[in-house]
Order: sequence, then C-alpha cells, then structure tokens
Amino acid sequence: MVNRQRKTYENPTHLESLPPYAPIEPFEVLSARLGRTPDQIVKLDANENPYGPLKVVREALANMEFPHIYPDPESRALRKSLAEFTGVPAEYLMAGAGADELLDLLMRVFLEPNDCILSCPPTFGMYSFDAELNAARCVEVPRRADFSLDMDAIREAVETHKPKLFFITSPNNPDGSVLDSKTIDELLELPTLIVLDEAYIEFAGENLGASLSRIREVPARENLVVLRTFSKWAGLAGLRVGYGAFPLWLMPTLWKSKQPYNINVAASVAAQVSLEHTDELAKTVEILKAERTRLMTELQKISYLKPYPTQSNFILCQVDGRDAAELKARLAQEFGVFIRYFNKPGLRDNIRISVGRPQDTDVLLEALKKL
Repeated sequence: MVNRQRKTYENPTHLESLPPYAPIEPFEVLSARLGRTPDQIVKLDANENPYGPLKVVREALANMEFPHIYPDPESRALRKSLAEFTGVPAEYLMAGAGADELLDLLMRVFLEPNDCILSCPPTFGMYSFDAELNAARCVEVPRRADFSLDMDAIREAVETHKPKLFFITSPNNPDGSVLDSKTIDELLELPTLIVLDEAYIEFAGENLGASLSRIREVPARENLVVLRTFSKWAGLAGLRVGYGAFPLWLMPTLWKSKQPYNINVAASVAAQVSLEHTDELAKTVEILKAERTRLMTELQKISYLKPYPTQSNFILCQVDGRDAAELKARLAQEFGVFIRYFNKPGLRDNIRISVGRPQDTDVLLEALKKL
C-alpha cells in the first residue's frame, strides 16, 4: 500500500501580516449596494476626472484597428508621443499599466528580502504596500503638521537605513502640497534613487504642470525617476496607463523585467489620442482648477471642516467637533455622495474630497449643510 502524506500548503511568511490595500469601488458596485443608479451617485472619493476621456478618444476606441493583435511590447508609438509631450527622449521612457505597475516594477528590480525603501507619510499607501509585498521594509519619516518634509530626519534615515529607493510625491496625496524646488534639490543630493511621483502634477503650476515638473531633468541625472499617469488629467483611470522617465543605466534591466504586453491596445490608443489633443485636455484641467477654487471657498464656510491648501484635484479637510467616519457614512447612505475617509497617524479624522463638476459640488455642499 502506498503511504500518501497530505501536504500542508502555507502562505509565504512575509505575506501573513500584510494588510490588504483598500481600493475604491466603481459605480456598478456602489449602485448595487445603495440601490441608486449611477446618475444618482456623486463619486468624489478616488480623484478621478469626472469629465472622462475626450470625445475624440472615445471615437478612437470605438474604431480600433487591431484589438485582436497583441500590443507592441515596447509601446514605441506611445513613447514617441510621450517624448514629444515631455521633452524627454523616448529611450528614457517606459509605459506601464498605470504608474502603479511601474512602482511595483522598480521594487521587484531593486529589492531583496529585508531591504528597505523610504517614504514620508501621510502619502500614497501603495509605497509601503508594494514594499511589504516584495518582502522588504518601508522606513517612514513622517511629514510635519503642515505636510512639509523633515529634511534633517530624512538625512538621518538615509544614513542609518541606506534605502534602495526613496518614494516622494509632489503634489502629495492626500493633502495636495507641492515640494519647493530647493527641497527637491536637497533630496537629489541624497545617496539613493529618488522616485518622484508626479501623478497630479498637471493640476499644479502652469502649462499642465510643466513649470514645476522635474521630468526633463532625468536624462541629466543618475538618481532620478519621475512617474506620471493619464488617470487624472486625461480621464483614463479605467484604462490603466501611466509612464515614467528613468536613468538610461536602468532601462535594460527594466525592459527585461516588465511584463511583455503590459499596455493593452485600448489604453495605448487612448493615451496617444489624448496627447494629440492636449489643448482640449488643458481646458478641462483649468475647469477643474476653477471648481477647486470654488469648492475650497465653500468648504471654508462649513463650521466643522478645515480644508488644507492644495494644488491637486482634491481637497483634504480636518473634521472638527464631529465623527469623520460617521460623516462619510451618512453622506453615502443619505445623499449618495462618496468621499474618502482617513484615520491613521498624521490624518486623524480627515476626509478627502475630489474636485467634481459644478453640479457635483452643489450636491455635496447641500448635503454637508444639512448634516
């Protein structure tokens, strides 16, 4: 008789304590939960562009020539368009399924178990999540109360922990603050690879963020990566397309390490057509920036909210004198208005409100006044 021993399967040990990332749910899920149709929901919880893709992009998607053929693994046509848009030569550029894929790719390339990255919370939660997913550590240097960086503490952390990567966001999510030029220069003097996440840069400064972006500096520096996305300014969040500029010495390793067909045909078409119509997209961005100003003015009139200055497409608010979690829940249940709620170090009882259309702002403000 054959003695068959039953094998016990276990999760990798470094994943046992990994907290799940809490993603934002789409319209169809929210509709099913609340019993409301999508047009009865005001979705201001994920910093999405409420105007969506341009009409010409939708038309291009409806008339794609080769959706049945695998996409170009090097995204050559898209990278050529990106080079014209950014002023960075195509050989420094790589596209990803959202900037998130490129974040994860960098960590898979650089990190061995027990290595570390550096981050400055409160900030985008995927940095620490991806580090732990890759069996590495995330060393955190908290921001000051005004969300500025503590440069002395950062220098000490770099010297002590020797992080392989330093992830920094400008404008920062969730507060929308922009790093000043002097601070970025100081960061670039550190002996580590600086990954500057510019997911919201198009809403800051002038000319779709060109006046503040550091992406054109990448070819001249050995330790700078700049990541960007089409999710926010171009309204392509659902198609998952982003890009990054990387030092030339790193590109061969990245090309070997990425998934071969990571940018699907639809995402590539949508991004390229968007780049052919940046003037129209810039008008949409200016509309959102104007609505941001209006929303900020009105939120300052709500007695229990303290909105922070922002240069992005969202506004972070401290909630005073009432329960922020209850406020979020009641907005959703009673009014169909969805916002983001934070309750973690540096963000106790905070809500973040994406900038929507004027009618979205009207519904939100009326709900906040009733509550």
